[in-house]
Amino acid sequence: MNIRSLALGVALLQSVSGAVAQQSAFTLEQVMSSPFPTELTAAPHGGAIAWVFNAQGVRNIWAAEAPAYKAHPVTAYTDDDGQEIAELAWTPDGRSLVYVRGGDFETGRSEPNPRSFPQGVEQDIWIVGLSGGAPRKLAEGHSPTVSPQGDRVAYILKDQVWMVKLAGNEKPVQLIHSKGQAEDLHWSPDGSKLGFVSEREDHAFIGVYDFAAQTVRYLDPGVDHDTAFEWSPDSRQIAFIRVPYSSQAHIFGPHRTGQPWSIRVADAATGQGREIWKAHEGTGSVFHGVEADRQLYWCEGDRIVFPWERTGWLHLYSIPASGGQATLLTPGDFEVDHVTQTRDRRTIVYSSNQDDIDRRHIWRVSPAGGAPVPITRGTGLEWTPAVASDHRTIAVLRSDPKWPARPALVAAGGELRDLAPPTMPADFPGDQLVVPQQVILSAADGLKIHGQLFLPRSNGGRHPAVVFFHGGSRRQMLLGWHYMGYYHNAYAMNQYLASLGFVVLSVNYRSGIGYGMEFREALNYGAAGASEYNDVQGAGLYLRGRPDVDPDRIGLWGGSYGGYLTALGLARSSSLFKAGVDFHGVHDWNTEIRNWLPSYRPDADPNAARIAWEASPLASLKTWRSPVLLIQGDDDRNVPFEQTIRLAEALRQQGVEFQLLVFPDEIHDFLLHRSWLAAYHATAEFLEHHLRQ
Repeated sequence: MNIRSLALGVALLQSVSGAVAQQSAFTLEQVMSSPFPTELTAAPHGGAIAWVFNAQGVRNIWAAEAPAYKAHPVTAYTDDDGQEIAELAWTPDGRSLVYVRGGDFETGRSEPNPRSFPQGVEQDIWIVGLSGGAPRKLAEGHSPTVSPQGDRVAYILKDQVWMVKLAGNEKPVQLIHSKGQAEDLHWSPDGSKLGFVSEREDHAFIGVYDFAAQTVRYLDPGVDHDTAFEWSPDSRQIAFIRVPYSSQAHIFGPHRTGQPWSIRVADAATGQGREIWKAHEGTGSVFHGVEADRQLYWCEGDRIVFPWERTGWLHLYSIPASGGQATLLTPGDFEVDHVTQTRDRRTIVYSSNQDDIDRRHIWRVSPAGGAPVPITRGTGLEWTPAVASDHRTIAVLRSDPKWPARPALVAAGGELRDLAPPTMPADFPGDQLVVPQQVILSAADGLKIHGQLFLPRSNGGRHPAVVFFHGGSRRQMLLGWHYMGYYHNAYAMNQYLASLGFVVLSVNYRSGIGYGMEFREALNYGAAGASEYNDVQGAGLYLRGRPDVDPDRIGLWGGSYGGYLTALGLARSSSLFKAGVDFHGVHDWNTEIRNWLPSYRPDADPNAARIAWEASPLASLKTWRSPVLLIQGDDDRNVPFEQTIRLAEALRQQGVEFQLLVFPDEIHDFLLHRSWLAAYHATAEFLEHHLRQ
């Protein structure tokens, strides 16, 4: 594509912009205007709840305090500057919050600067009182954890453990000088020791720093990957997970079985450890965790709760800390997701899709066993439970098909009371949104896959249609606004496309979560053979067979892994898919694998490298005919910008129509709200032009 044709394409997009806006009942700005909540956390004392709101790119901490729980802002940032707020940590009295602002919270690489500030940016740790006031900078770094005495904060800077006092003006000091990369800091309950994970590429240790002795001891060291540790209530022992070392890399391909992982308990003073439980061979032998700050919970009665896939579904189990048989706590054909524990260690609270496979609800269960008890029900979604210091009050994040994510309290009978209703914009078009329908369709090879169907309000006639593919691929799209910010935005976009008259099908393709281990670890998926292409074909054929869809006007869109499937569909099935929008997609698996595993060498296993190449969109370029819009930030750390550069070059040589939207200094999950708006406006205009006009 030459410069002249690119300019004409941009001009054409601009010319249809006004027409697109006029056809919708609401604007893209309106449907993306609600604040998105994250980081929901309960104070250790006093009953307060806090969270982070991202309001059109302006990020601030909010809180609500017992007994009235009237929400109010704690910080007062005012700019869409791309600097995230995360890693909230309470002081023990529940009156202040330590937090991190700026940085890359996903990959841990250098600080993103999507606004291209000439002075640069840095990642800093701050403290602010619950009643507000000016935040005070404590140090540069991340992963803060406040001591049980409330006098010090341990944190990580440049892979090492540092310490800063909360009072006074003393400078931070490096606490530990060690080999490897320090991660996952946790104080012992009595505050005398600090535990951490020492990640050393091909193995990892659990380390303990003793403040009195000023020594570091590594617990029960071996050749494997030790991780996800948990202190005993008396501060004398540490439980941790040991994942056996394997020289075979399993990434973007199925990994159903392996050398079984285990749980070990070590003496924090001597470092001596023992195995208290080991997974069985076969199903469940590969460790797969839940969405939580911890994977192990040391509960009342000296029982340890942990996740396991023994049945082919991700469930919670418990064992005595002394060792023994595992007790299944959450039986059934469903998966446990977000998990937490009450502070008295008597109850586990979690979200799952039990009895409602394409939604999330909150449940509780005793670590000793017994039937799980539902806390919430209905047609909405609830996730990230946080239990207040009274051990009874539960806060959640919630959404439903029409109204987006917001924090709420669970009242008697499971009723939900929103904590901050005034923050919803007055012109948010919730009443104008459609309720997506659950559909179960057949892939080209016969596998049943779930999806959500967004139908336009206008009935009659045949509509243009688009298939949406999520990223990950370890994700599950749901029957309502999603619990992750990236897919919260995508849900808004699908609603907007439906308002423009598109039939939209969001597909939960194989290798995603929510439907069991075999579905997630699908045979030959991704770089091992692209078996998900069967789901791409099945989705297109499903839409083509609907009486309300024009079979000659079906398109694709998706981001990341969804961009990969969009590109794969266009490359292999241009006769079925007439246009597509590819957000930061993978186009050559051998390049992408190296981004996550720098030691990866295609020549080490030529057959696997050949399969990975054949599973890549670039390998099928000769049959690519359909136009595509390519969108990516050039500071993408998940999918190298090289992927878009190479595809653009190949499409240009092939003579395929394509357009580009590039965001300098923007990362994979766009940090600026204005980047999302620009990308989605371009998407809608491109699809309108190629599928409707």
